[in-house]
Amino acid sequence: MTHPAHQRTASVQVNPISAEMIRHALLAIPNQIDLNITRTAYSPIIYVYKDFACGIVDPEGRLICQGKGSIPLFVANALGVAVRDGIAVHGLEGIEPGDVIFSNDPGSLGQHLNNVAMYTPIFAGADNAELVGFMAVLVHWIDIGGMVVGSAATSRSTDIFQEGIQFRSVKLWSRGEPVKDIYRIIESNTRFPRMLMGDVKSQLAGCLLGKEMMLGVVNKYGLETVRASIELMWSRSEAAARQTISRIPDGTYRAGSFLDSDSIDVNRHIDVNLEVRVHGDEMTVDFSGVADQVKGPLNSGREGGAVTAARIAFKYLVEPDEPANDGSFRPLHVVIPQGKFLSATGSAPMGGYSTPLPTVIDTIIKAMVKGVPEYVAGGHHANFGIHGYSGNSPATGQLYHCNSTMHGGWGASLGHDGPGPYKTMAHGDTLDIPVEMQEALYPIRIESQRMRIDSGGAGQFRGGLGVEKVSTFLAPCSSHVSSDRNDCAPWGILGGKDGAAPDVQIERADGRREVVKKATVGIAPGDRMHITSGGGGGYGDPLAREPANVERDVRLGYVSHEAALTDYGVVLDDEGKCLALETRLERERRRIEN
Repeated sequence: MTHPAHQRTASVQVNPISAEMIRHALLAIPNQIDLNITRTAYSPIIYVYKDFACGIVDPEGRLICQGKGSIPLFVANALGVAVRDGIAVHGLEGIEPGDVIFSNDPGSLGQHLNNVAMYTPIFAGADNAELVGFMAVLVHWIDIGGMVVGSAATSRSTDIFQEGIQFRSVKLWSRGEPVKDIYRIIESNTRFPRMLMGDVKSQLAGCLLGKEMMLGVVNKYGLETVRASIELMWSRSEAAARQTISRIPDGTYRAGSFLDSDSIDVNRHIDVNLEVRVHGDEMTVDFSGVADQVKGPLNSGREGGAVTAARIAFKYLVEPDEPANDGSFRPLHVVIPQGKFLSATGSAPMGGYSTPLPTVIDTIIKAMVKGVPEYVAGGHHANFGIHGYSGNSPATGQLYHCNSTMHGGWGASLGHDGPGPYKTMAHGDTLDIPVEMQEALYPIRIESQRMRIDSGGAGQFRGGLGVEKVSTFLAPCSSHVSSDRNDCAPWGILGGKDGAAPDVQIERADGRREVVKKATVGIAPGDRMHITSGGGGGYGDPLAREPANVERDVRLGYVSHEAALTDYGVVLDDEGKCLALETRLERERRRIEN
């Protein structure tokens, strides 16, 4: 079944070998740009944390291909949305060779203002008559003004205008020449002009080089052959997705979860109730039951919130190894009324828009436990766990901003213990900033960082482990903390137990401890921050876990001697060796009692 809007016939037929060569040539472009940006960016959030994405979209804003290292939050939807908004603003006739357009418009992108999409048109043929598509790079700009250092690093904003400057589809370059007035506006609206302008240069270079690489492919194979190959890529990805969906039993699947709060109404949970409908070879994710938009900065627009979360969850469930492109998502439909926290309107604050999305993604997957238990996993820690610091460096006197996030455990699945500690499903493969780099760049000392024992949910397959991290501050600073899922622990499935919930505490120099969830707090020299991330949910009955695996987990420090008995019914001797007879009797006793 093919959607009518996509029933196109290529003007030329392409042989399978040429199509495969073109496919790999196209996929190589954003991957190369990813490497170049990693080498040339100025801020650690780009060159280490890799808070950016690269991709190519067609003249209608449909995703052709993306970089393997790109953050799912961005390539799931944002690149095409940015291009479509640019076309709406300028018209295709107003986008010319040599133009470079950028946008962080919350009304279209639906993300926090730090996320800035930049793209350049790719024209080919005589007199640049044919628009091939756009090379797009989305980068998290380190600071764009607003009420706090880092702009998005706020728990108190109640209005998007408090979070920084807005650019809706503005030309950075026009007909091959930089627009100097726009450069001055950018430079005057950041606390870190040197670092940000360096990142902008890297982002721009990625767009321009990607354009030239795409033109190289077009010149080598011919425009019509490339277009036919792209159509074939889309058709194959769509067919693969539909084939997988058709194996899922038709029905309506429901699940619910919640976020702790929006940081303004601190005693009010944010409900995430949704349903997934499967019919034939199509899937619909319906967010009608989620909470209305909130006062605090955890809102997102429809495209940056509901659609992005649905697409990421869909890709985890349906052909995750197939490259993501427009065809991949054709069988997916998203339903959400306007005015929900995942489809916010007006001037709703979005500084922490990404905080809820891992939980939303996880809840979609949770809904499918009954339909496809072999495809799903227990809940993951789903917590960005931001703990950023800003202040003046005692060495240079200059302002700095360090943005750290939590790694935690992911859920177990059929045949596999939960992986981790990793970031969230919304991050993909992004890395943490190394301890050595943090200590070299900022006045903090990482005292310890280790796996959190007993944090993975017990099950036949154990959830992944969280992390315990202790940092000491060497100079006064301000710390922004945004931690969630303290009240809604990562769930176990099919008899598995929940993973441990996270915790953030400030230990003052005089020994007092303060629990922090979503707040900005003042820090004095000698204060310590204790970060404890969540673990993943377990899969299946813990009493069915192989005793040898429990013995191994105890030996490695993943499970305590006590939890081996209480959670798994495994009896160990003083040296940690499994006592087979005692374990079998203990498990039989528990099964009888239950």
